[in-house]
Amino acid sequence: MASLMNIGFGNVVNTEKILTIINPDSAPAKRMVQKAKEEERIVDATQGRRTKSIILTESGHIILSALQPETLAGRFNGKDLTEEGK
Repeated sequence: MASLMNIGFGNVVNTEKILTIINPDSAPAKRMVQKAKEEERIVDATQGRRTKSIILTESGHIILSALQPETLAGRFNGKDLTEEGK
């Protein structure tokens, strides 16, 4: 059964479709995001805030989130970590 993970600001993602969650600071990650923007495969869920994690999906879409990768990984594993709780 599919479960949904909150990726910030009321946005959710189907956990069965997530391949990986990565940090956006590397040059290859930035190139990947730029290419996805050009191909219209990007979903920006940052609500105008700084991108802190990139979620890659099975369909090839890239989702940008304003939450830390560690926070999203905790939520993916069933632990609801918040930024304040760290």
